[in-house]
Amino acid sequence: MGLAFKPNIDDLRESPAKYITQQVLQNSNDSNYFIVEPNIESHSVFKLTDFEYAVKNADIIAFLVAHKQFKNLQISSEKIVLDFCGVFY
Repeated sequence: MGLAFKPNIDDLRESPAKYITQQVLQNSNDSNYFIVEPNIESHSVFKLTDFEYAVKNADIIAFLVAHKQFKNLQISSEKIVLDFCGVFY
């Protein structure tokens, strides 16, 4: 959840979240990922998914950027949530 360099912008240059996403995808044989960046329409490398769809359909949700769109999400207690950026604080 999130690829931008910092919250609420569309700039992905030198983004740690983008680097982490690239590493996860390179080191995985599974192609069942939802990549979310609500501040851009499309990306040349990543197939982007709507954040509400991703939250509903993912088993594990990893927040890498604390975008305002993520702050009030209702997430099932059955999901594993990894909040690396303080979305819920």
